[in-house]
Amino acid sequence: MQTIFKTIKTIALEIDHAIKTADLGYSDSENSSGEDQLKLDVQSDLIIEKAFAPITVVKNLVSEEKEGVLELNTEGKYTICYDPLDGSSLVDVNLSVGSIFGIYEGALEAKNLVASAYVVYGPRIELVVAEHGKAPMLSRVIDGNFQEIGTIKMQEKGKLNAPGGTQQNWCDYHKTFIDDLFAEGYRLRYSGGMVPDLHQIILKGGGIFSYPGTSDKPHGKLRQLFEVIPFAFMYEQAGGQAINHKGMRLMELIPSHPHDTSPCFFGSNYEIEAMKKSYGIQA
Repeated sequence: MQTIFKTIKTIALEIDHAIKTADLGYSDSENSSGEDQLKLDVQSDLIIEKAFAPITVVKNLVSEEKEGVLELNTEGKYTICYDPLDGSSLVDVNLSVGSIFGIYEGALEAKNLVASAYVVYGPRIELVVAEHGKAPMLSRVIDGNFQEIGTIKMQEKGKLNAPGGTQQNWCDYHKTFIDDLFAEGYRLRYSGGMVPDLHQIILKGGGIFSYPGTSDKPHGKLRQLFEVIPFAFMYEQAGGQAINHKGMRLMELIPSHPHDTSPCFFGSNYEIEAMKKSYGIQA
């Protein structure tokens, strides 16, 4: 596992360099969801693929930017599902973006996730990794190298509210839930990038990030294997919760397709319990 984490650190430095120097225009291709790909998305994907190719413990790669599974090493142990550059459309306005990695052993379902990691490319490069039974570890690039800063632990209640999705497409009870949080004094923090928003909440100790099912996307927008499950693992290891619209733990998801999506709610305990009450979810 440490070999994989070391490779992610190398990848992070390369992608950060690409962010600062590469062409930010669109490529001539689409990703697996039919969305136009930025050249930076394609370049970041290739950086990751090239970096993991010689790592013998990595059996397969599954990218948000591609259909199917790429086999690397038949004797490998792990499949890495990744979003090479989450929030890439924010780069041209100089906002923080990130990369997400879910490391699975066996079938691609939440219970087989053994570790996860994400990188934030902002004013500083930061990496958070999580393994079973350990609080997530935050590292930061200082003088060109990653240095461990410390472990992350969420509080019971936070102050931040990051609501995703277009409001006109929310259901009534979700809107009521969000409005009630603001009425309690919660602060809006939503950049349009999953990585920076969830990173801010987990580092500040608590709050909630929500991306519900909406009238235009009833099954949610965020992809289970690449985004939802890796962050669910991260939040649970930090002492928070991560559930879907029915109150099921996201760490119980069993995707039927690599690009399946899910409504998702990540937060500290107070906010998740408030969400369950608003949604009528019985304890």
